[in-house]
Amino acid sequence: MIVYSVTVSIDLAREADWVAWMRQTHLPEVMATGCFAHYRFCRLLNEEPGSGGATYNVHYLAPSLAHYDAYRLEHAPALQAKTAGLFAGQFHAFRTLLEVVEQNSYTDLAD
Repeated sequence: MIVYSVTVSIDLAREADWVAWMRQTHLPEVMATGCFAHYRFCRLLNEEPGSGGATYNVHYLAPSLAHYDAYRLEHAPALQAKTAGLFAGQFHAFRTLLEVVEQNSYTDLAD
């Protein structure tokens, strides 16, 4: 399993618009590529004071490196350009690629 991690810091003045756009448009468009099996959209809780922005992270899980490569070559340029056009100068993003070495799921975290 491959994790494509995208971390975005967005200006506070545009945060609500960006989050709504991510949920309603961008995340569904990325998933519609068929390159990822799952995603997790998270907000950082330990922001640095005075950063002027809110930071979010999305983990997209790809079944294989070939799936990620297909996304990167066939879909990412257009999707990233769309983001840049809508939120130009109001965000900063960096991307990381990880390989899952081991995974464990907890089913009962009530305690």
